[in-house]
Amino acid sequence: MFDTVLIANRGEIACRIIRTCRALGIRSVAVHSEADASALHVRMADEAVLIGPPPAPQSYLQAETIISAARDTGAQAIHPGYGFLAESAHFARLVAEAGLVWVGPSPESIEAMGDKIAARNAMAFAGVPVAPGTEEPVHDLDSAVKAGLGIGYPLMVKASAGGGGIGMSVVSSEADLRKAFETARTRAERFFGSPSILLERYIPDARHVEVQILGLADGRIVALGERDCSVQRRHQKLLEETPSPAVSHQLRERMLSAAVRAGEAVAYRNAGTVECLVDPATEEFVFLEMNTRLQVEHPVTELVTGIDLVAEQLRVAAGEAPGFDPDAPPSPRGHAIEMRIYAEDPVRFLPGPGTISSWQPPTGEGVRLDTGYVEGDTVTPFYDPLIAKLCVHGADREEAVHRASQAVASFEIHGPKNNLPFFAELLASREFRAGSYTTSAVERLRR
Repeated sequence: MFDTVLIANRGEIACRIIRTCRALGIRSVAVHSEADASALHVRMADEAVLIGPPPAPQSYLQAETIISAARDTGAQAIHPGYGFLAESAHFARLVAEAGLVWVGPSPESIEAMGDKIAARNAMAFAGVPVAPGTEEPVHDLDSAVKAGLGIGYPLMVKASAGGGGIGMSVVSSEADLRKAFETARTRAERFFGSPSILLERYIPDARHVEVQILGLADGRIVALGERDCSVQRRHQKLLEETPSPAVSHQLRERMLSAAVRAGEAVAYRNAGTVECLVDPATEEFVFLEMNTRLQVEHPVTELVTGIDLVAEQLRVAAGEAPGFDPDAPPSPRGHAIEMRIYAEDPVRFLPGPGTISSWQPPTGEGVRLDTGYVEGDTVTPFYDPLIAKLCVHGADREEAVHRASQAVASFEIHGPKNNLPFFAELLASREFRAGSYTTSAVERLRR
């Protein structure tokens, strides 16, 4: 195992990784921008290195500067967390070329899954179900219109090289496609450096369900259960739970098997997630994308399995055996829910940075809080406004929902606006309590 690990990230995920490093006796190195000089992850780490001004392109996206910090502090490995450079094949290669260990999948796996069209084609070849869609990048409107006629409406229009739901839109007719296509191309170019567009059949009122996989050092792929991520706003996840109330035992077995095939198809190593859309009416599912990193929502899997996924990431990267029996992974116990607490307006979902003047986190049985902030800290406008991940675990879904409602009610944050009122409303809604919600649940709640 490594003596020292540099964490190429900030906020709650950096704090999360530091906690596991402490538990394993590993020295942690934080990096930070000028805006994060007094941030919690900087205070928690054994050592911290300034890497640039507040804007991410001048600090957290500076690959060479981060690698230099790792060398200067004696780190043997770099953990990228999620976001920033976590899914950069270029950065992963630079890390290896510098003689350091990348805590993540190979650059080849990242590249294979980084382009949505190439990933779709690879999954189809591996026998993983995919929705009808374009097998080549769509570059112009005429080609898009022609493809739309062949695929059928409604369609999802999205950047081939994109991720995180950025720039996605749903169109229900050729007229809508004509209006949306150029906007999608422009956003794809701006956010991902490529104007290529993927068109794919859209499944109305689908469930967004993903499978956690772990590619072991010996080459085996282990599936560690599914998570339901259907509570979303503008294709951005807000709440996740496991097990999914929409997934039967038979469907779960099919999805886990497909996720293992997906990992094997790209010789996957380390933690990753195979995301799918599920039609609740037919119990059919299709591949959506693979996230080649640790997911924001990984704590719910940890709560039901007892597995520390960050520790397993480090073990795989170090070439060690997992901390559990891969032939008989722990069976999930109980039910877990995660809510993403953002510094944002709870109605319009617009970011609202500010200084946290009062902070009273919830406590109690089954409550876990992953955060990068405490009272007196400032949520800056430079980065994602995620304040904390409020997680609960219960013996069953009913107990987990009850504990989630209690935790939300007792969580006091003063200063920046936050979305706690939204979660109170969601958890009390009939649709959520019945477990019958879909990806359009937030839209219905806001009508």
